[in-house]
Amino acid sequence: MPVLIERETGDSICVTYNRGSAVYNVPMPENAVKTESLPPEAQIVEMVMAQFVSRLIHLTATLKLPDYLAAGPKTADELAPLTATHAPALYRVMRTLASLGLFTEDQAHRFTLQPLGAALKSGTPSHATALIMGGDLVARSLDNFLYSVQTGKTGFQKSHGMPLFDWLGGHPAEASLFNQTMVGIHGMEPPAVAAAYDFAVFKTIADVGGSTGNMLTAVLARHPAARGILFDLPHVVRDAPAFIADRGLTDRIQIEAGSFFDRVPAGADAYILSHIIHDWNQEQCLTILGHCRRAMGGEGRLLLVEMVLPPGDTPHPGKMLDMAMLTIPGGEERTEAEYATLLDKAGFRLTRVVPTASLVSIVEAAPR
Repeated sequence: MPVLIERETGDSICVTYNRGSAVYNVPMPENAVKTESLPPEAQIVEMVMAQFVSRLIHLTATLKLPDYLAAGPKTADELAPLTATHAPALYRVMRTLASLGLFTEDQAHRFTLQPLGAALKSGTPSHATALIMGGDLVARSLDNFLYSVQTGKTGFQKSHGMPLFDWLGGHPAEASLFNQTMVGIHGMEPPAVAAAYDFAVFKTIADVGGSTGNMLTAVLARHPAARGILFDLPHVVRDAPAFIADRGLTDRIQIEAGSFFDRVPAGADAYILSHIIHDWNQEQCLTILGHCRRAMGGEGRLLLVEMVLPPGDTPHPGKMLDMAMLTIPGGEERTEAEYATLLDKAGFRLTRVVPTASLVSIVEAAPR
């Protein structure tokens, strides 16, 4: 079970996240104040003000501040004409971003790029993540958060007039950014999944809804005897050939375009669905899982890569992600017991949950 531990080490505070065999230690600044030491009123203010952090990161990516600082330190006065901004206002933004660790400020008020800020340079998955997750696409959905709670419907559809994935199908530039965002958010997971599970027993692995192949290429790179099938919508797999070629796996991956609401490729030994089931409501999930059940043989395996929620009030990042699922695509995160119930309805039995050295687990299921 995941555990969050706040502990003091010398003059600093570490937050330790324990997930299975993986332990993450995040050092906090020496002058940090432990959240639990603040009065409840101050904790609430801190939580509410967190929305400004998201908007600041989005602004950083939009203005391409890391790109302009990559060549060396600059003042806000020097950055203002490059970014078409008001220098005094930009200075206040830069000062705040420096307090978050993206930049540092010297006595001459020059700002220097730090590794955290460099991760937001143009063309990186983190840059795409900041633009998509910190931008209007998500903000307008959250404007209708109350609507989602009152109706169970998505704020995204209310604000944009259609479901998320339909909207992306008509906006190719945003769809490409969304694909990069998924790599940015889940980029550390594929190697962890490939290492945690014995894929060597499979000859053919289908990645259903696999986008550009981030998960499948990681698995095949570690297991050279297997071949893969990448399956997703036509506008999604458009970027896949270049991604796969860059990893030297073109001859081992067959790309198929289609909708998992209509079918999935038949004949694979294993079917990976990475962060797919959490995107959809129960009826839609049963349709997807039903296609997988009919496509696989009796010895096949279904592998759901998801954040499996701990029961009760144990902290877990997936619980906040569940709020994004509620308001944007309309899906949900689940506990192990909830996955077992869903899989049973689709004709599977949950055989085990395999933790990885990341925040996700592999929910393994076999046909009943």
